[in-house]
Amino acid sequence: MPSQDPKLTSPSALRNRGPIADLLRHVLPDSGTVLEIASGSGEHVIHFASLFPHLVWQPSDPSPQARASTLHWVQAEALGNVLPPLDIDASSQTWPIERADAMIAINMVHISPWPATQGLLKAAGKLLPAGGILVLYGPYRRQGRPLEPSNAEFDASLRARNPEWGIRLLEDVARAAEPAGLAMTSVTEMPANNLGVVFTRQ
Repeated sequence: MPSQDPKLTSPSALRNRGPIADLLRHVLPDSGTVLEIASGSGEHVIHFASLFPHLVWQPSDPSPQARASTLHWVQAEALGNVLPPLDIDASSQTWPIERADAMIAINMVHISPWPATQGLLKAAGKLLPAGGILVLYGPYRRQGRPLEPSNAEFDASLRARNPEWGIRLLEDVARAAEPAGLAMTSVTEMPANNLGVVFTRQ
């Protein structure tokens, strides 16, 4: 029997990578290392690395299967500006990296316990330089606005899978970012009721 291809594929990653790249084009630095948290299949990082070859991309994921997928995607695309994926659990107190010039986390905040978001924000405050950015992408609740029906259904399915998951209130995320020295500097409406949220290290 042929061995199973270790490269995972995510339909949502293929759908949203274009709009996310358009956002990144406006906020990424001219040079340096971009750390991606929760890289999943690795399809985002290989797409962005090909579009932004002047940057070094550092993928990461706590899942060995996801890290293997990312590694095989990088090898298949022969990309020289993507580093081997790191084992990073966002909720961990210690991360195996000392600095990053920018950070991204796509579809992580709602599919992880709240301490993972708190850990992500705290780490961004330590790893990023002044003016460095953290970009979050995904669905969010917003104060004073009803949750879109599709997101309400998605939120219910997330909580059924794990009570610690769920679509977060954007204002809660912004408040949690403040002690880390991060300010929410832009919110961009994205396709399928998602948001592209940029935090800047003060």
